[in-house]
Amino acid sequence: MGEAQTLAKALDILFAIAATGTQLSVSEIASQVNIPESTAYRLLRTLEQNGIVERKIKGKISLGFRILDLARCLYQEMDRELFIIARPIMEGLTEECGETSVLMVRSGIHAVCIQSVESQRAIRFSLPNGRILPLHVSASGKVILAFEDKTVIEQVLAHIGDPGPVARDLATIRQEGCSITVAEIDQDVMGIGVPVYDAYGRIMASLTIAGPVERMQKQDLAALAQTVRQAAGQISGRLQHKEPRQ
Repeated sequence: MGEAQTLAKALDILFAIAATGTQLSVSEIASQVNIPESTAYRLLRTLEQNGIVERKIKGKISLGFRILDLARCLYQEMDRELFIIARPIMEGLTEECGETSVLMVRSGIHAVCIQSVESQRAIRFSLPNGRILPLHVSASGKVILAFEDKTVIEQVLAHIGDPGPVARDLATIRQEGCSITVAEIDQDVMGIGVPVYDAYGRIMASLTIAGPVERMQKQDLAALAQTVRQAAGQISGRLQHKEPRQ
């Protein structure tokens, strides 16, 4: 196997592990990538030495934490336009609502936080940049997933034991234009997420406000959701007035 083929197979291994969203045995990896187990062992050993994969209990293999470093570098290099446009709007949203605002984008079957503006209240929701959440169990992730193309939705639903409730949630989100979740990531947190669109009108990110359940449920949720929609609309509008890239 030449160097180019070796690199290609190593990448295939990473994609195979990422696509399953779980841990795989060496034999399962070899089968999915269509290589001998001896070759899979050799490639995995090199990836493990570099922290790209990790060996778990019972010989299962998962992505390593070094992947997070690569992801953080990627998102730091993302279109600065989104950061520059979104930041002041998010600051205004947090000040108006009194809760933390979060900007997330899709990465595979997950949502990644790329920017957050924390509430100044003593008890508040906090989400660090680079934090990864499942697409199907958060206001931020669900609203991205709801407006993604059919292939992405099917890929995510295929990894859920009972996809029915999530599929119904997505239909409601598309109808209402926002996602409201309670205690899906943390039992004490409520989130309201809305879509942000790029210059082509495609889903690009989600803008969410999140805070303690008790405090948020005392507010007018319809008015709160409308405030988030307006902020997301400002971001989308400014992005769409930029010259689309070729």
